[in-house]
Amino acid sequence: MDLVEVAPAARPPVCRLLNYGKFLYERTKKERLARKAQKTIEIKEIRMQPKIGAHDLEFKTRRVREFLGDGAKVRIRVRFRGRERSYPDIGRTLLERLVANLTDVAIVEQMPTIEEGAGSIYVLVAPKAIPHKETSLEEDAATADDLTATL
Repeated sequence: MDLVEVAPAARPPVCRLLNYGKFLYERTKKERLARKAQKTIEIKEIRMQPKIGAHDLEFKTRRVREFLGDGAKVRIRVRFRGRERSYPDIGRTLLERLVANLTDVAIVEQMPTIEEGAGSIYVLVAPKAIPHKETSLEEDAATADDLTATL
């Protein structure tokens, strides 16, 4: 058994008698579980060309909706090749049209950005937050009473 100072800022300081090795083990185990329970935000990427067909654009839009439905952020990138680099406004209008189709499920997190070295333009969209239904304490008590009545 060890004497461990638990709250040094308190007046008087608080100490406990405990097995310090076991205490450290349990603390690291809790930290590991907390990291495991953390949700990591995944960024998916959809790439397309400025000369994309209408059906292909619909397919890409459906794919973006699937990714957003899974809770991932999506980077939509338009890549330019050769002389296409001279007309970045075509890519910008394409991205704006795609984002306009996604306004019901996504919010724009980063406006269209041009990458000069890579010869592309991209936009980052994130899923819209689902509003939580807030219940009052009276409703919780009423449902608890209903459950006890049925038992």
